[in-house]
Amino acid sequence: MQFEDQLGRAVQLDAVPKRIVSTVPSQSEFIFDLGLKEALVGITKFCIHPEEKWRSTERIGGTKNLNLDKIRALNPDLIIANKEENTRDQIEALAKEFPVWISDVKNLPEAFDMMTQVGLILDKEEEAQKIRNRTEKKWQTLKGAAKEMNVAYCIWNDPLMFAGEATFIDAVLSWLGFSNVVRKWEGRYPEITLKELESADPGIVFLSSEPFPFSEKHQLLFQSRTANISGGFPLVNGEMFSWYGSRLDLAAAYLQQLLNELNLKTS
Repeated sequence: MQFEDQLGRAVQLDAVPKRIVSTVPSQSEFIFDLGLKEALVGITKFCIHPEEKWRSTERIGGTKNLNLDKIRALNPDLIIANKEENTRDQIEALAKEFPVWISDVKNLPEAFDMMTQVGLILDKEEEAQKIRNRTEKKWQTLKGAAKEMNVAYCIWNDPLMFAGEATFIDAVLSWLGFSNVVRKWEGRYPEITLKELESADPGIVFLSSEPFPFSEKHQLLFQSRTANISGGFPLVNGEMFSWYGSRLDLAAAYLQQLLNELNLKTS
């Protein structure tokens, strides 16, 4: 059987995969939700959902520093990876030994397409389509609700880094109707000082829980250093903005609540 991944690469399989290694947290959770918890034999240390799987499954390093020897020892018949989250050299090395299906998810339509394609390659088309249909329906109610409110989304501290253009986070912000002021800077995750950011006039600066764990102390610090960001620095769950598997289903309710708290109602 031959399949095509989201990079247009041909992936050849002799049978439906029974030993799967996932190198991406959001995709590990999706595979589990497809009913394949026994087939998922290797995950990264960041694949924390669901907790029972994280505790009981062999961990094969981090997304950027996979333990190739551990992966080889698991003898997978399929590895599911991602263009952005994994290191190219490592994935290319693994692809010489094992079938590797690579996702490339920069926006919601590509996330929904990933669901369908992974369901197909794992012989779980019906289950994948149910998750996709349910999730797409929920996200349609959120589209455009923020009415072009200016925002920025901070992912790292010291130096301050923000989600810019061509990122999945930016695509989520745009879907919700926010206007991401960080797009005026070059790069996908530009470094910007608070003073520079103020010049772009964001009404709100979201502080993400990942990859840097922002907390209330950072909120207070940033508020003391700025005067023109009227909406402040709300703390947000980064998984709900950046995990593009079945967590998107849970993210819809979370984001609806966030919009309500910002007094931005959806239909």
